[in-house]
Amino acid sequence: MENEKKLKFIEQFDGVVAGTDEAGRGPLAGPVVAAAAILTERQREALIKLGLRDSKQMSPQRREELFHAMCEMGVMWRAQAAGVEMIAKLNINGASLWAMEKSVRKLPAVGLVVVDGLHELPGLTVLQAPLVSADDLVPAVSAASVVAKVLRDRVMIALDRFYPQYGFARHKGYPTEAHRNAVRAFGLSPVHRALFCRKLTM
Repeated sequence: MENEKKLKFIEQFDGVVAGTDEAGRGPLAGPVVAAAAILTERQREALIKLGLRDSKQMSPQRREELFHAMCEMGVMWRAQAAGVEMIAKLNINGASLWAMEKSVRKLPAVGLVVVDGLHELPGLTVLQAPLVSADDLVPAVSAASVVAKVLRDRVMIALDRFYPQYGFARHKGYPTEAHRNAVRAFGLSPVHRALFCRKLTM
C-alpha cells in the first residue's frame, strides 16, 4: 500500500521529476556507478514503447540499444562513479547513496527525486521519494538504471584490458565461480574490493 501511495504521488506531481539508481552493489571488483535521469512526456512514451524497464531484466545488447535511443532522443542524464576507495571508506550502501546524490546534483533543478530503494539521499534539500522497485515502476528511474548499468559494464570491459586474468569483460566483477577462482589464483588487483574478497584470500 505504501508503494501505491508513493506511485500515485509521483504520477500526480506537478513539477520536474528525476529518477536515480545505481549498478554494481554486489561485485567483488570495480566501482558502483549511479545515474540520474529526467524524461519528458514524449521521451517517456517513446522509451516505454521500446521496452524500457529495470535494466537487470534486459540483455546487455538491449540495454545498449535503449541507451543509444536515449542519447538520440536527447534524454537528460548524469552519472557518478564511486571507486573501491570510496566503497571501503563509506561501505557499499553509503557509496551507492553518495554516487546517486552526486549524479542528481549534476542535473538542472528538479522538484522531486525518485530514489530506487528504501533510503533518501543525504545532503539533498529537494523533495525525495524512495521507492522499492522504482527501477521497474517509474520510467525515469528505469532510464537511470539503464545508464548506470551500461556505463558500469563499459568500465569493467575497459578494466579487463588491464587485468585480463580475472575475466572482468565476461562477469563484470560479479562473484562467479571463475572470478572467485581467479582471485584465489592471482590475488587482488587494485580494483578489487578487499573486504568483499576477504574470505577468498584468507
